[in-house]
Amino acid sequence: MFKHESAYIDENVTIGDGTKIWHFAHICSGATIGKNCVFGQNTMVANDVVIGSNVKVQNNVAIYTGTTIEDDVFLGPSCVLTNVTNPRSQVKRHSLYEETLIRRGTTVGANATIVCGISLGRYSFIAAGAVVAKDVSDYAFMMGVPARQHGWMSRHGHILKNPGTDGIYTCPESGFKYQENKKGKLHCIDLDEEAPLPADLSKGKKSYGDFKS
Repeated sequence: MFKHESAYIDENVTIGDGTKIWHFAHICSGATIGKNCVFGQNTMVANDVVIGSNVKVQNNVAIYTGTTIEDDVFLGPSCVLTNVTNPRSQVKRHSLYEETLIRRGTTVGANATIVCGISLGRYSFIAAGAVVAKDVSDYAFMMGVPARQHGWMSRHGHILKNPGTDGIYTCPESGFKYQENKKGKLHCIDLDEEAPLPADLSKGKKSYGDFKS
């Protein structure tokens, strides 16, 4: 792992190989962090937080006790996580922290707020500035204050538009097909949720703007 000289790591911390911790970051006692993660400037991981592998945490993000983050999650700059719904300075609720689960592959945009006690589904996409106060389905694209679902987002991060007559959506970048089941949830037909991306699809070849039409 790499640790910048200005970063501070407490005792009793587990950090996987290949993880990079940059300027002024603080990893608190009891935290568990997987492999190949990146923690940007001025980030904080609180006591007993559990973070998977290949997680990217951008600048100015604090991850509080009660949060569990699975693999392949992206947390955008200055996004906000919480662990008490009704904080009061005069009332101590340190033993009442609420749990937040961020499932595999989720993206949380810059300055978005995730209210504690909820789960963000796999590969969900939270737009910049959104305020999420309810559980989010897998692949859901969430926008606004409060956040509401505005469609589905592919595993490659593209809005899925215009399904065929069979109800199947196609990602414009990967070609993977997605289908909504009867419960109003989306799943990928071509790739198991636990499978890594094929090597030839793990590096983006075009920008988002190339697929906007």
